[in-house]
Amino acid sequence: MSISKILKYCIYATAFIPLIIFSQYMSPFHFGKVVVFRSVIEAMAVLYILLVILHREYKPRVDKLFWAFLTFTIVYTLTTLTSVNTYQSFWGTLERMGGAYSFWHYFVFYIILTSVLRTKEEWMTFLKITVVVGVLSAFYGFGQRIPACSPGNPDCFGSFFIGGGGRERIFGTIGNAALFAGYQILNVFLALVLGFGATKKKERNFLLISAGIMGLAVFMTAVRGSLLGLSVGIIVFAGLYFYKTNSAQSRKIFLGLVGLAILFFGFALLFKNTSFVQDSPYLRRITNFSVSNYTVQTRFWAWQAGLKGWSENPKTILVGWGPENFNIPFSKYFNPKFFAGPGSETLFDRAHNMFVEVLVTMGLVGFLIYLALFVVILKSLWRLKEKPEFRIPAIGFISMTIAYMIHNAFIFDTSANFLVFFSIFGFMTWMNRSEPVPVKSLHETTSSNLVIITGLVLVIGVSILIYQTNIKTAIANYATTRGIVAGWNKDFNGAIAKYREATSYNVAGRYEYRNRYAQYLLDFSSSIDVSAPNAQSIFKEVIALEEKNATENPKDYLPELYLSRLNIVLGKSEPESPYNDESLKHSLKALSYAETFVRTYYEIGQGYLNKKDYQNAQIAFQKAIDLNPDVGVSYWYLGSVQMQSNQIEKALVNIDMAIKKGYILSENDYLNVANIYVKKNDFQHLITIYEGLLKLKPTSAQYMASLSVVYSKVGRIDDAVRLARLAAQTDPNFEPEAIRFVQSLGRQW
Repeated sequence: MSISKILKYCIYATAFIPLIIFSQYMSPFHFGKVVVFRSVIEAMAVLYILLVILHREYKPRVDKLFWAFLTFTIVYTLTTLTSVNTYQSFWGTLERMGGAYSFWHYFVFYIILTSVLRTKEEWMTFLKITVVVGVLSAFYGFGQRIPACSPGNPDCFGSFFIGGGGRERIFGTIGNAALFAGYQILNVFLALVLGFGATKKKERNFLLISAGIMGLAVFMTAVRGSLLGLSVGIIVFAGLYFYKTNSAQSRKIFLGLVGLAILFFGFALLFKNTSFVQDSPYLRRITNFSVSNYTVQTRFWAWQAGLKGWSENPKTILVGWGPENFNIPFSKYFNPKFFAGPGSETLFDRAHNMFVEVLVTMGLVGFLIYLALFVVILKSLWRLKEKPEFRIPAIGFISMTIAYMIHNAFIFDTSANFLVFFSIFGFMTWMNRSEPVPVKSLHETTSSNLVIITGLVLVIGVSILIYQTNIKTAIANYATTRGIVAGWNKDFNGAIAKYREATSYNVAGRYEYRNRYAQYLLDFSSSIDVSAPNAQSIFKEVIALEEKNATENPKDYLPELYLSRLNIVLGKSEPESPYNDESLKHSLKALSYAETFVRTYYEIGQGYLNKKDYQNAQIAFQKAIDLNPDVGVSYWYLGSVQMQSNQIEKALVNIDMAIKKGYILSENDYLNVANIYVKKNDFQHLITIYEGLLKLKPTSAQYMASLSVVYSKVGRIDDAVRLARLAAQTDPNFEPEAIRFVQSLGRQW
């Protein structure tokens, strides 16, 4: 088999990569796709170099599309070199698997694609496989709607679909509803182009039905920006098709689509507050266009933070903060409204708008080249629509580009989207070539010793590269998840062993592996004696790892907060411990990176609490309240400090505010506060406390009886009698006392 044929089959194989899921790995929907894609492209690059040496006809042919893509890739690389964190810009993050290293693989893929696929038949085969894969991903998404398996039947059919179990918003094999929607939008228009261009009826029907299936998948994601993009794209497609063909049928379709769009917006405006819409999570979501919607607001806050970071100085304006580093300006100009309490989404590693993302991370230079890329695409397609043989593809891909740009105004690109986009981009390049090299002119030549030696060197080099950058990273990733599983199984020693193994590899992703190790140790700290020599050594080991993260990731507050918390745990029992000073050093450094990040003040406050410095602890927690007065936990922390410093009246005011703001106290917290209110005969607040305890333990006869007594103190006799009877029914041991209590209120039992 010739090298060109092997490469052709490899290209066809890459179309299946969006289906890859590494379920036992961190970032299961992205990690596997990228490490497989990079490995395949690196192997293909060796074959391609040998092919060009043997047959010069296969060397890359340049045009405006080629130069646009190459220029953007070069700018991506230059802004990586000027990045605030070059390592992260080069390797990307484990969560998204981006970075300059991966992006160059897409460009190499494009070169091989446009050089090896030389006939229409070869392109059609590749693109049809791409559509079939998109349909399979859509059906996988439909499977995620299957209800979750029952506890007694863990191996039911629904368990096959990762992320399923009655999911309302599907995400297919991509792992995120919005990213999946973008992937399917590209495939919808690709299927439409191939379907309208097909000459066989069965093939045309299959492709058009495929477009419908994938369009349905987009709607089932309920991603409003993507639905808008798809709808506008379809209307543009119908309008351009009518404009160029002037057919009565296409005119009716175009007007019908415009009418449907108007009807939908009218329906959304008139009926969005009706029970019919509000009772449906799907309709409630897609008809909510309000800028006051929390999801919409978080996007605006993220964009505002990013744009403030972009305009910070001439360097950031020109070349940005560096690819993959949106989290740095986002944190620096963090909007405290993001923080609604523990568990809030407070870290945006992407702008959720590709245009803002590129501007902030690659500056004005990258932004202009990014826009130029779309301008070149649209101009080349606009010219192609005048050629009868390329009219449908040109119209379809113009519509696709517009739809994808709208979609990208609300989200970002990832591996599967890039793969399909650059595949279609390659086909555009093929259509734009005025003088393709005839296949018949290509002929096999005899391999020389030089080719054999070059091949051996390349194979050895690429094998080492694949092992170092893909296989070792995968080994470290898997070891981390084994550590997580061991932790779930309460196997402390097993978890530590696996985390140590994962962090021993000096590979991309080490930032996340170290953070996972630190998080596990913090989660487990309440179950171990941290003063024991073995525990101390493990803590010091993890602190050393986090210090590496802090050094390697300048201006990133997260490693500093991990270091602060680890030291807080070590210094908790000794006010004079140097660990408390160390914790404050790191939390204050984190504060210098993100002055408005609410959680940092919690770490500062806890550090001062360890030192019994109640005054500074109060200042820290009060600052957290000032930044976002709607967060209940901040009032609880302040009240707790005031309680410890014997400022009872102030403490009770803040604890009451914490409850009003939605903070849920633990049982012990409730009981401690209840004791104070009992001493003060504050029955109104006692009602709130005991009602809260009953929400935690609704079958507790003791809390029912206690609340019954408090009700009687404030004159709520009917409620007191009702609860006394309920306590006796719940626990018969309370009945004699309950009878006496009810009778003492002048009521019959």
